[in-house]
Amino acid sequence: MATTAIKPAESAIEVATGTVGESVRALALAGRLAQQQLARLPSAVRAAALRSAAKALHQAAPEILAANAADMAAARVAGLSAAMLDRLLLDGPRLAAMADAVAAIADLPDPAGEIIDRRERPNGLVLERVRIPVGLIGIVYESRPNVTADAAALCVRSGNAVLLRGGSEAVRSNRAIHAAFVSGLATQGVSAAAVQLIPTQDRAAVGAMLTAAGLIDMVIPRGGRSLVERVQTEARVPVLAHLDGLCVSYIHAAADPAKARAIAHNAKVRRTGVCGAMETLLIDATFPDPHGLVEPLLADGCELRGDARARAIDPRIKPATADDFDTEHLDMILNVAVVDGLDEAMAHIDRHGSHHTDAIVTEDAEAAERFLAEVDSAIVMHNASSQFADGGEFGMGAEIGIATGRLHARGPVALEGLTTYKWLVRGTGQIRP
Repeated sequence: MATTAIKPAESAIEVATGTVGESVRALALAGRLAQQQLARLPSAVRAAALRSAAKALHQAAPEILAANAADMAAARVAGLSAAMLDRLLLDGPRLAAMADAVAAIADLPDPAGEIIDRRERPNGLVLERVRIPVGLIGIVYESRPNVTADAAALCVRSGNAVLLRGGSEAVRSNRAIHAAFVSGLATQGVSAAAVQLIPTQDRAAVGAMLTAAGLIDMVIPRGGRSLVERVQTEARVPVLAHLDGLCVSYIHAAADPAKARAIAHNAKVRRTGVCGAMETLLIDATFPDPHGLVEPLLADGCELRGDARARAIDPRIKPATADDFDTEHLDMILNVAVVDGLDEAMAHIDRHGSHHTDAIVTEDAEAAERFLAEVDSAIVMHNASSQFADGGEFGMGAEIGIATGRLHARGPVALEGLTTYKWLVRGTGQIRP
């Protein structure tokens, strides 16, 4: 795509030309100005603005639900999968929970301005490392309209402005949520430019965001593998990403059978379309009740695909293909394998997992601690369902996503993950010899 230089007085960057690129550039410039204003507001004012936004979301419920119903109807005609439809759906309880999450974020401690550490040098210099907002954050996401509110609330609370670009399947829902949200912010004097929704679904808008180095400070993709890979390939700005939620639960030989049944069933069946849903069940070869694990899943209509030893547990388990153990199904499909001990289980996770969320079920404390220490995933669990891989369940109010990389932020990304830091140095006239 052709590019044109922005005047140095504005920013030493290049952005895509054409109406879409120019529109994204204008939105980004407005967002940067709004972020400077937002960061100067007292924390209490930003919190009050979020409470007003939560109230506005509750009040706009009829309009938001009507918009979502239209999106759902279009999505069914388009043939979206059951998992995608579940992600897209807003009903009364989900909308109320979304609005309540915004209010909950308002009550969380503001990370901006926190002194991370402080030290005094022998020469009398006092150094402090202080949290500050990242700046203008671009978020590219698919399906989930609740991301519009969650991302906006987390950014505002942490002093960041945000440029949102949702998927076409949720365009009506996103617009209705955005309109209500910014109307609530306005009652407390927060500029609408602090939370902007890109008005076009043209894919060129994503490209313009990804190449806006110097205007957009960080891009966060939230969606399927193709979206994340595109962002990582094309981005000229820092990216905070998570890939597939290929979550594994390992039932150790010393697992309590009743506990194991409950955890395995919940980890898969509660909601199959979330990134914390279990995709692979590993069963230790010496676990005493393997049939008790798979029976409730089969009874609930879950299709099990397994290796040869797993198929021996129940004839209804279908043969797994070469790709199944590397696939995030996001559906009522579960991979099952039998492994010989903890080392083999961890090797399987390292080879086939996505470093998102992996769990061990066991009453053997030593085995549990080894698993927690040695499995290299963003979230590692002991005796708990992987469905707890959620910022709200972690006490963060909400999340922008679960980062599976190793830099900056890892696991649920909430307020702290949307900050960076700077050094403050206070002296009394020191000069360096």
